[in-house]
Amino acid sequence: MTSNLAVPDPNRLIVICGPTASGKTSVALELSKTVPVDIVSADSRQIIKQLDIGTAKPSRQEREKVPFHLIDIIEPGERYTAFRFIDDATKAISSILERGRVPLVVGGTGLYLKALSQGVVEVEKGDSKIREKLEMEMEQLGAERMHQRLSEIDPVEADKVHPNNKPRIIRALEIFELTGRPKSELILSGAYRKADFEFDFHCLIPEREELYERINQRVDRMIDEGLVRELQALIDSGQLDALRKANVIGYQELLAWQDGSLSFEEAVSMIKQNSRRYAKRQITWFRRQTDSHFYPNEQALLDVLLQKGL
Repeated sequence: MTSNLAVPDPNRLIVICGPTASGKTSVALELSKTVPVDIVSADSRQIIKQLDIGTAKPSRQEREKVPFHLIDIIEPGERYTAFRFIDDATKAISSILERGRVPLVVGGTGLYLKALSQGVVEVEKGDSKIREKLEMEMEQLGAERMHQRLSEIDPVEADKVHPNNKPRIIRALEIFELTGRPKSELILSGAYRKADFEFDFHCLIPEREELYERINQRVDRMIDEGLVRELQALIDSGQLDALRKANVIGYQELLAWQDGSLSFEEAVSMIKQNSRRYAKRQITWFRRQTDSHFYPNEQALLDVLLQKGL
């Protein structure tokens, strides 16, 4: 039975965020037992079709209970930008509100959440040839030299970007080639696209030992549930190159096992290690969001959201 409670402020929406395996979706599903919620996913891996087990997508049974949005919307290897995410998420949220339901943004992709709440630089649609050229140069020259190039054309942006952050380096260089103007200059000019809503961030960050154990157990479940079979089916359907381009944790390590670079045990161990490292980066990002509310476990967050009238 659902609650008749209205959204306290339809222009200030709830974001449930946190690192991988922290329990975000379980909180949203628990809320759905008393509140008419739709879940808007902010997960850069779950948007990819066919990559189900390795991205921990909600099960078919869970999706039958609660509407999920922005899951399974692109093909493996297809490019998807934060710019596009703002449009897709805004449309989903507006539709949910029009139906009198409660939109919950749930996910751990900081880039998407930052774009949604703070905006991104607006440029004309990218040119695939420019992107491909920059990716090839990154492969040939390396991140250090490409970061140096960025320093020469946009020192302000280069200071913000770690020299090993290849995607952000490429994106900043791409913006310059598309517009002829540094990204930092465009930011100052106010050339933003931003969602038409305000958001309250509620962040789940369990104790590190507990979180890492959850991650390890999740990887073991993925193997038991057939991650290897899922990978092989994708390869058999001609998706090998797309899988490599997608570069998703869980699939990349098993590809290394298949080509003989790792043993199976080493590949599974590497999935766990890379997942833990990813979680650590997510935690760092969320800790820097000073307007977030932080919770050590699902129940603490659930209690607060229910007290708020959700």
